Amino acid sequence: MNSKENLETNIRQTEFYQNKKKNFATKIWFSLRNGILQKVRKSIGVEKQIHLLHLEWCGDLSNKKVLDLGCYEGNSLSMHLALNSKKYIAIDLSEKGIAHLSKRIKDIPNAKAFAMDFLSEEFTEKDFDLIYAYGVLHHFKDVEMLIGRLREKLNTNGTIISNDPLQTSLPIKLIRTIYRPFQSDKDWEWPFSKKVYYQFESAFKIKERRAMLGKAKWFFLVNFLPLPAEKKLAIGKKWHREDWERSRDSDPYMFRCMHLTMLMQKRD
Repeated sequence: MNSKENLETNIRQTEFYQNKKKNFATKIWFSLRNGILQKVRKSIGVEKQIHLLHLEWCGDLSNKKVLDLGCYEGNSLSMHLALNSKKYIAIDLSEKGIAHLSKRIKDIPNAKAFAMDFLSEEFTEKDFDLIYAYGVLHHFKDVEMLIGRLREKLNTNGTIISNDPLQTSLPIKLIRTIYRPFQSDKDWEWPFSKKVYYQFESAFKIKERRAMLGKAKWFFLVNFLPLPAEKKLAIGKKWHREDWERSRDSDPYMFRCMHLTMLMQKRD
């Protein structure tokens, strides 16, 4: 994808998130993803565990320059990053989202937010110790270009914390393949394939990783069983623990899951 195509795609993406205009198929998928699956994630503790893990991965930020990439009006860690880092810069394509975040951080001296395209030459900041990219990296179709830009912006030992959807589980891949032709945001929604994962693994040292919603993605079906609520929840939490632990070291198990979070470090 050339720079002109990137610009045109980013303009459409900005309009999409500003106006929230989705066709029927996209509304159905959002309902599934942000409805049923979101309830599953919260009920069995996935969201809290990701949050705590990311805090651990961030570590001491007092001497770190941090980029909060594609944060819209702020994610669950944005204020923590802004308050605790030596220098905090947030960027997003949405002027609306950045305007809201700017108000939230206006009293933090070393924190700034800009409506900016990460791939644009206008974005000249570099030497970041940490790039926090929650639900962001899968929005870039040209993975090689993205990886090159990430490496360019990181300092020698810089790290990336990411969290993105996977398209490696056979049932999910099938559903997404059927849905994709009707998807409003298909031009900037590229869930990680196995190939994309290995591109990141080649370019960065993956210091740690966890995947979610492998077995646990089927937890919603447990709710139809004639079992006590406590028993159902125990099943869901057990499945999540298995996903969480086994995905750390097993590629085949990781690829059964729907979401992947990684702590990556720039290779020399």
